[in-house]
Amino acid sequence: MFIPQPLYGLFIAVGLTETLTFISGFTLGPAEGFVTGVSIIVISDIATIPGAWTPVIAVIIGMIGVFAGITRRLIKQLDFRIMAVSSILLTLMSETLQNVSIALLFNTPVVATMISGLPTLIVALVNNFILFTTVGLRVITMILGSASNGNKSAAKSEVGAGSEVFAR
Repeated sequence: MFIPQPLYGLFIAVGLTETLTFISGFTLGPAEGFVTGVSIIVISDIATIPGAWTPVIAVIIGMIGVFAGITRRLIKQLDFRIMAVSSILLTLMSETLQNVSIALLFNTPVVATMISGLPTLIVALVNNFILFTTVGLRVITMILGSASNGNKSAAKSEVGAGSEVFAR
């Protein structure tokens, strides 16, 4: 549980949080993506130590799921380019909002907080670009492919009766 302070920002920027949130939002919908993102942050912060930042960061990550659900409604075909652009734009949005919220919560200058967050931003951009375009794209393709190939009603029944998940 102990991470040296100079490496802390780098370690928290590496992970599947944003990718799983995007997958959930894209395949299940904006509300489900939001709940996934919020849940990941709340559960992970319970394992460490939650603070005043937990609800704020949870909502910011949840917004990735909302944008993923909206993206699905706007595009015709998911491909590498869509995932690459999504990873970059959503990471920039997420990291900027997180840094601004931390600056406001701790009453520190926003610019100084943004500058000190640059290493985390760079790691998060690389991490999310790699994971969105590889794992994210493959998992979304598999989930949507299994829903469209074969029996749609079987896929619906696995998700829950009356669910319109695959009708979008």
